[in-house]
Amino acid sequence: MKQNSAWEKLGLLQKKLEACVDDLPLANRPEDIVHGEGKVPAKVMMIGEAPGYNESVQRRPFVGRSGQLLRQIMQQVQLSEDQVFISNIVKARPPDNRDPLPEEIAAYKPFLDQEIQIVAPVLMITLGRYSMAKFLPDVFISQVHGRLHRVKWNEHWLYVLPMYHPAAGLRSTQVKESFIRDFEKIHKILAWVEHRLEVDEMKEEVAGAIF
Repeated sequence: MKQNSAWEKLGLLQKKLEACVDDLPLANRPEDIVHGEGKVPAKVMMIGEAPGYNESVQRRPFVGRSGQLLRQIMQQVQLSEDQVFISNIVKARPPDNRDPLPEEIAAYKPFLDQEIQIVAPVLMITLGRYSMAKFLPDVFISQVHGRLHRVKWNEHWLYVLPMYHPAAGLRSTQVKESFIRDFEKIHKILAWVEHRLEVDEMKEEVAGAIF
């Protein structure tokens, strides 16, 4: 997808989302919506859980304490912010920063799905168990974090790398160390995925030429 076309589609999606606030949980006005931000299309897309207080004020994802940790580690591993797109499964702040409810996740799902299609990431990084559950239900994040998964999503194959939420890293030194180690793998994993996609594309071209 060409960049200009992707930006146009993203802008239309965001306007559509704001126009639907009367039918969405957690949001009472368009200003309550916190859109995803970053490069479109992007090789890497990160999905968190929901905006917090600072995010709801600035209307930007991951700008509070956990977001500062995320962006600091991104810089540390030389993953530039202009290389990625960052979003959340829920687009408005839950009261008292509580966990998003299943019905809230379901309400925002169509918008997130369209967002993913527009961003068209090579690698999807989930931050926390709620965004992980979108692609990898019924698993424990403590067992699968930092391990690449190939999953079928909306009739397409998608490479998913689950990670802890940075907020968990603020509460536990051990989790923070795991979080950093997982991030240090990103460039190597991304290179592997891109190579794999190239190989698969070549196989499809050959199959098409033969049959």
